[in-house]
Amino acid sequence: MSENLINFDDFLKVDLRVVTVLEAKEVPESNKLLRLMVDVGDGQKRQIIAGIKKYYSPEELIGKQIIIVANLEPKKLAGLESQGMLLAAHDEKGKAVLVHPDKLISAGSKLG
Repeated sequence: MSENLINFDDFLKVDLRVVTVLEAKEVPESNKLLRLMVDVGDGQKRQIIAGIKKYYSPEELIGKQIIIVANLEPKKLAGLESQGMLLAAHDEKGKAVLVHPDKLISAGSKLG
């Protein structure tokens, strides 16, 4: 476990949401990045730039529900604005594995 403990009030600041991937495309001239357009609920969409190109094809992500940090400050990656960060773990071989709900749930559902 981590030695970098945070208090409960800090944890409550993190907005984790279920989103549905609507579109996924490779980022030109990048061997790591994919550009995802996700449904965050209430008809809103966001762009997420993620370094998962080695592990997932764009086609297998469309329609998949994943978890994102929704209140992360936007960041430019490869000249594109990422409006959140997806959650993934790494298996024993170092492969990224996306975190997702075990059954279908409404896009925008908050974790907590």
